[in-house]
Amino acid sequence: MSRMKFMNTEIDNLTMQETLQVIDRMIQEDRSAYVVTPNVDHIVQLETSIELQAAYENASLILTDGKPLLWIAEWYGTPIKEKISGSDLFPLLCDMAAKKGYKMFFLGAAEGVAAKAAENLANKFKGLQVVGAYSPPFGFEKKLDEMDKIKSMIKEATPHILIVGLGCPKQEKFMYYHCKELGVPISFGLGASFDFEAGNIKRAPRWMSNHGLEWLFRITQDPKRMAKRYLVDFLKIFGLAIKYRKR
Repeated sequence: MSRMKFMNTEIDNLTMQETLQVIDRMIQEDRSAYVVTPNVDHIVQLETSIELQAAYENASLILTDGKPLLWIAEWYGTPIKEKISGSDLFPLLCDMAAKKGYKMFFLGAAEGVAAKAAENLANKFKGLQVVGAYSPPFGFEKKLDEMDKIKSMIKEATPHILIVGLGCPKQEKFMYYHCKELGVPISFGLGASFDFEAGNIKRAPRWMSNHGLEWLFRITQDPKRMAKRYLVDFLKIFGLAIKYRKR
């Protein structure tokens, strides 16, 4: 793998095809790996969150999710090969799992969303084995009995792949603290991917995604929640880009 320093983290500079090959190898090696997919929001949070920094430092694979980060890397003179967004990677993982017989477990999103995503994906990829789908209640991470329940469900299901869709930084913290004890060969923090696959949230048209405008589409879908986040993040990322270029 080609890991390079980028702003306040590191990046595995891979194409999508190379990424899938590495993931397949990690599953076969069975070493409780986990994958993070930094975007602008993650980079902003990494600047101040000690726990998120620790989660990133221990990740086995760090993939670039977002055109703005590719533009910054180009400006630095250290180009990143390809944008590998979690929502693009997710169906490809399901396709690989269906073909190779890997079992998957879905954890996250609102009640029933993970199960609906599993149903839709099983219809799309014949032979896909989703051996568990659970949407935990709000604040589950602070409830010992709920955490024990989740860990027991995953251990009993013995998946090869765990998809955690809890949003950043909750999903990264979950993987950092619990992946080793769960014994799942590889886990992924994939944010809103369950909502996309369940049909709850529309994905941006391909042309918008390819031109770095997915954030604008997301704002139109949920303006109250997303407008502030994206506008604040974009203001901060400019300053961080300049800061780390000087270094």
